[in-house]
Amino acid sequence: MKVRLRMFAVLRERSGVSEMEIELVDGATVAAAMEEVGRRFGAIAELLPRAVAAVNLCYAKAGDSLHDGDELALIPPVSGG
Repeated sequence: MKVRLRMFAVLRERSGVSEMEIELVDGATVAAAMEEVGRRFGAIAELLPRAVAAVNLCYAKAGDSLHDGDELALIPPVSGG
């Protein structure tokens, strides 16, 4: 299945990618997709465990299943003061 991946802020900056399509096995979870992203983009691998995921504009959990055509957005942790 194909999923549209979107990355924001430091994830986008370090990976050099804001959007792309990734191929995953049918029934893959958000966690599996994030593992694949970490393999493809080693520069952001250490940030992914703290990133928040959204599927089709709704926050998602690691165990949530993805479906063909879904949009997976990865949002890095933020800090402020």
